[in-house]
Amino acid sequence: MTLRSRIESALAGLEARARPWAERSPWQRRVWEFALFWAKQAWACLFGILMLALLFSTHMLWPHDAQLARYDFMVLASVAIQIALLATKLERWEEALVILIFHITGTVMEIYKIAHGSWFYPEPSVLRIMGVPLFSGFMYASVGSYIARATRLFAIRYERYPPLWSTWLLALLAYINFFSHHYVIDIRLGLFVFSALIFWRTRLFHTIDRKERAIPLLAVFVFVAFLIWGAENIATFAVAWIYPSQADGWHPVRIEKMGAWYLLMLLSFVLVSMVHRPERAAHR
Repeated sequence: MTLRSRIESALAGLEARARPWAERSPWQRRVWEFALFWAKQAWACLFGILMLALLFSTHMLWPHDAQLARYDFMVLASVAIQIALLATKLERWEEALVILIFHITGTVMEIYKIAHGSWFYPEPSVLRIMGVPLFSGFMYASVGSYIARATRLFAIRYERYPPLWSTWLLALLAYINFFSHHYVIDIRLGLFVFSALIFWRTRLFHTIDRKERAIPLLAVFVFVAFLIWGAENIATFAVAWIYPSQADGWHPVRIEKMGAWYLLMLLSFVLVSMVHRPERAAHR
């Protein structure tokens, strides 16, 4: 039996034991569904949680005089995490391929942003490209991993999903703007409006327990961007990277950065749609 099968079997057993309690009253059913929602969210965030745990633990415990640089260790550990997820079938190969694409696009953007002083990596390392430690791409990959895993765990379907060409156009413009706004007008606000126009009628259907529920997709996008912003605060506290304003001491990342993460998350969402084609719910 694979690790994935064992985990799924253990979760099924837990659900079977909790089911009688959950069915006793409506409020107990809601409590159970609330707990199950966050349990599935944590399971979908597995890659990201492992990466944040790695960043935080090495920040607290890594010896300053170690022969191996902390950033280089994180590269090796990140690769090991990815291999382990694939070997245990907790992640699928086709998902890993799309996540790799996001990894590469994220690293290219990192190189460009580092050159323009948007943020920097203060610790020394060998495994880096033009000032960007190679572990940074795995932080972007964890976003793609979350979206792919959540799609499966919550059996996600969509109502009134926009034409695929419009989502690809939005993702492409968002990615280009991360580079071009240093030289020409920043079209970020226009991209926010564009995303609202194409997704405002789209509803996401998901199953937490047994009942399928619907929520506006734009609300999900904002929620995920907020989660990523929260993770970024942990990462900068652990000196995974820092912004110029944090050079003299850590402070929370400005909430406005959620906008950048919103657009990057849309790029990841569109890339994952290559593997998990948006399944349409019956019109209701």
